[in-house]
Amino acid sequence: QVQLVESGGGLVQVGGSLRLSCAASTRTFNSYVMGWFRQAPGKDREFVAGISRSGGSTSYADSVKGRFTISRDNAKNTMYLQMNSLKPEDTALYRCAARSGTAFYTAPGKYDDWGQGTQVTVSS
Repeated sequence: QVQLVESGGGLVQVGGSLRLSCAASTRTFNSYVMGWFRQAPGKDREFVAGISRSGGSTSYADSVKGRFTISRDNAKNTMYLQMNSLKPEDTALYRCAARSGTAFYTAPGKYDDWGQGTQVTVSS
């Protein structure tokens, strides 16, 4: 089991940028596929982006392609989500998640460990 702590959320205007971080408390961070998910009030949790154990492969939801970039630094046990050109519909609680293995999944149920989340609010 790995503990995950997100940071970097906040209030930003439309078109602005934020960088989220997810710090993992494990010595084997590079053995986990990682993902970012978000959940807005009254909506289901949705996949935002995922990254392979090495960081060499990434996957994005269509709604964030070209605007968000996922990355990781295995030496620092940290994953990032750079969010640019933010829109009001990006407003949500953003949570990072980890799963053992090598496969990407967009389904939240495939991930084993979750952080508490960091709130992102985009004002128009």
